[in-house]
Amino acid sequence: MPIENIPAGELELIVPNLHRRYSGVTATNRMVAPKLAKMFRAAWLGSHRPDGIDAIGFADLMRLWRRKTPLIWHARRNDEMIAGLLLRALGWPFKLLFTSAAQRHHTWLTRWLIRNQDAIIATSPLSASYLKREATVVMHGIDTDRYAPPADRAAAFAESGLPGRYAIGCFGRVRAQKGSDVFVEAMCRLLPRYRDFTAVMVGAVVPEQLAFANELKRKIEAAGLQSRIVITGELPIEDVVRWYQRLTIYAFTSRNEGFGLTLIEAMSAGAALVAARAGAAEFVVEDGATGVLTPPGDADVLAAALEPLMRDPAAAAAMGARARQRVVDKFSLDAEAAAIAKVYRTLI
Repeated sequence: MPIENIPAGELELIVPNLHRRYSGVTATNRMVAPKLAKMFRAAWLGSHRPDGIDAIGFADLMRLWRRKTPLIWHARRNDEMIAGLLLRALGWPFKLLFTSAAQRHHTWLTRWLIRNQDAIIATSPLSASYLKREATVVMHGIDTDRYAPPADRAAAFAESGLPGRYAIGCFGRVRAQKGSDVFVEAMCRLLPRYRDFTAVMVGAVVPEQLAFANELKRKIEAAGLQSRIVITGELPIEDVVRWYQRLTIYAFTSRNEGFGLTLIEAMSAGAALVAARAGAAEFVVEDGATGVLTPPGDADVLAAALEPLMRDPAAAAAMGARARQRVVDKFSLDAEAAAIAKVYRTLI
């Protein structure tokens, strides 16, 4: 439904997405916004609008000027906080909410913006610890029906046409921050010993990371593993989901991360997990039960943690089943939306 069909007085929530480049922030926003739109009269402002939530244009904002009833502006980036503050100063009746995923000390500008919000959500206790004010912790969730284990994982892998019987994956943009080099180094050591495995890297290679990606490809070629370490590039979300379903093991190798949504996506699809202690990994993974935690940036430790799972795919499958249940119990999209909705109700 276009925003013109919603009476201005009934709108309760604006979800701004002011970045054209698709990112992890955009992905998490797109997943939860349609759930929230079932609970509140909501509209999406900006690019990459998902199905299930109405659109609002910048011109449509004029209809909301000097409205008497409050309206939530839920920002997830600095520029969205700035836009909300400016609009409120000019007469828009906004209640300002910011979701913080950063796990670092904020710049003076971000600290000032955060102080001027009406409420703050942090995506993990660690993110909350860097804020200089009270925040509500709401961990990310995912659609566990969409990211579900396949009926037949062996058949799903065979469909890929890749060599071997099992896949080990590392998803996300190919860059140092994501630890792509750590994954490639570990695979160059392990794959010659485990011929039934093929490694898959699903994610975009952006122009500024082209030299980094080319160096990884040279290492793969030097190891003679071009057919067994596959870099797919950016794929439609439906294809990404299918790749998760082909995995027996997932390696989360980020050096630093806001939350790390691929953690729970892979777990929900039933993959065994080896995860660097970055983002929300320590709060998501039960070390030794639903995954194995490792220090970030250490290829030696990563290889040592992956090898027992590669040696025993049945044990990996059992870990993957436990990981799936962990996400269903604790990290569903419905649970995230319900927790955010509680914060909204305190504002309006």
